[in-house]
Amino acid sequence: MFPRSSGLLLHATSLPGGRLGDEALAFADFCAAAGQRWWQMLPVGPPGPGHSPYSALSAFAGSEDLAPRTAPADDGRDAFARAQRTWLDDYALFRALRTAHGPHWTKWPKPLRDRRPSALSRSPKDHGRAVARVVSRQHGSDAAWRAMKRHANERGVGLVGDLPLFVAHGSADVWAHRELFKLKRNGQPRVVTGVPPDYFSKNGQVWNTPHYDWKAMRRRRFRWFKARVDRLFELFDAVRIDHFLGLLRAWEVPAGARTARKGRWAPAPGQALLKALGPRTFIAEDLGLVTPEAHALRESHRMPGMRVLQFSFGGDPWSRPHAFPRNCVVYTGTHDNNTAKGWFREGGDDRRRAARWAGVPARDIHWGLIRVAWTSACDVAIAPVQDVLGLGAAARMNVPGKARGNWGWRMAKGALTRAHARRLRALTEDAGR
Repeated sequence: MFPRSSGLLLHATSLPGGRLGDEALAFADFCAAAGQRWWQMLPVGPPGPGHSPYSALSAFAGSEDLAPRTAPADDGRDAFARAQRTWLDDYALFRALRTAHGPHWTKWPKPLRDRRPSALSRSPKDHGRAVARVVSRQHGSDAAWRAMKRHANERGVGLVGDLPLFVAHGSADVWAHRELFKLKRNGQPRVVTGVPPDYFSKNGQVWNTPHYDWKAMRRRRFRWFKARVDRLFELFDAVRIDHFLGLLRAWEVPAGARTARKGRWAPAPGQALLKALGPRTFIAEDLGLVTPEAHALRESHRMPGMRVLQFSFGGDPWSRPHAFPRNCVVYTGTHDNNTAKGWFREGGDDRRRAARWAGVPARDIHWGLIRVAWTSACDVAIAPVQDVLGLGAAARMNVPGKARGNWGWRMAKGALTRAHARRLRALTEDAGR
């Protein structure tokens, strides 16, 4: 599904200034000058608690924080509102009510919490200005995004987005579509998602996102999920499915449980869902202990999986780059990893093995690992911009399990130079990408 190619991982908030606009256009120009085919990002919805892009307030809306500071003309606002009304009406009202009644919809007055028709019919009148502001901001964000995407595509650069499988409980989506989630009558979840106990965590992990009611989804022919994916492909040319295993089974933990020990595997209709979505340019995040059934599901839809170099130099020789399949995307690291230099400085046998494999001195380990990724058999190779710049652990994007201090890294203006572009382009051409 992908030609032999390469690209860079840089979230939109990590651009200098943290917004779309001239810096986004300049980064697309850099990718083109460096011979890169892809610009990959994290989810671009309005971030939720901890400013995490993976707990967005909407699976459809764009982050208003990404819009340029100069407001766009009103031209096209009404057309945008009509085209996106299936989610925009609920989202705009949700944001207005959230401002008026507090951050979590389960604590709103019952008529609003339960979306009683009489309460909903009055709300646009009571909160008309707030609703209009949200619509205008969404229009501005969408217009800026489409201009940036057009600019990138014209230069041969495609955008890769990210689809978190689950959505936040405090989102507009759960409030507006309670029937699609396993919730109590008061809106609180009956069960939440997580990870079972394993070698890394004796108690497992509790994610606290509500589980889908897949039977209800199937009865409705997956219309909500399909609309969500359709919206993503308006914004991106390819999409990574985070936690791909969850399309077949997910760890279900009783709501309120302090650990994930008493969970169970709950099945999910991955094959039926993917058939309903139709042919798409997906990447499957199939890292970790993924079942043979999940691999079979991915392969049946010809999706590339993922490999991460930082996980590839342990004791098993068949986990190393020479054994990577062609139909996959190889990363020097992801948003959840340390930077290449930060990882290498942690020390250990796998780091020494990586240095021998890359054949470079320690000071150049980032370029060595980029070369290993680029010269692998994998159809696509991606490197975080932090690795192109050779930055240390201070430039890390996220530390899993750490509640604060994530998602804030921002690239300095002018950090990427013509020398970086020339070096990356030469490596890309040598690797046949």
